[in-house]
Amino acid sequence: MHDIKHSSHAGLDTAAIRDAAKNLDDGAVTVGYQADRKEIIDMLNGALATELVCVLRYKRHYYTVSGLQNGPVKAEFLQHAMEEQAHADLLAERIVQLNGSPDFNPATLIERSHAEYDDSGSIQSMIKANLIAERIAIEAYRQMIERIGEKDPTTKHMLIGIMAMEEEHADDMRDLLV
Repeated sequence: MHDIKHSSHAGLDTAAIRDAAKNLDDGAVTVGYQADRKEIIDMLNGALATELVCVLRYKRHYYTVSGLQNGPVKAEFLQHAMEEQAHADLLAERIVQLNGSPDFNPATLIERSHAEYDDSGSIQSMIKANLIAERIAIEAYRQMIERIGEKDPTTKHMLIGIMAMEEEHADDMRDLLV
């Protein structure tokens, strides 16, 4: 007979692994989850609000930019809007995985967002507003990643991926300014 109560396979805590089978209502969150779930969900809801505001801003800019020479800029705005929506979807899915509720309430969206909405009329103002918003998002994600540290590797890796795309967006907007 093998004693399986506290055995260790390759340095793993078998008892803790077996405990993961308990509390099925917690879904993906096991007893080994080290982060403060409420704090992470709150951070992710702030990021979700930011991404939703960015979708709205880019969509508005896409529909209102005019001029034959601005076709490539218009296409860039649409692409960024779709990518920001994909970020929002990732964030909402992660919030649900952590047994939270994604906050899509439009009444409080602007106050929860790190970035601002923009209704500029000139193309240069639109590009500048988007660059500012991307830089804000980058810094917010950097701070979230730092705060999470190694306590929630899944959320951390997701945020790193989103931040990398926000950095690409910032570069795109900067290139359009010159």
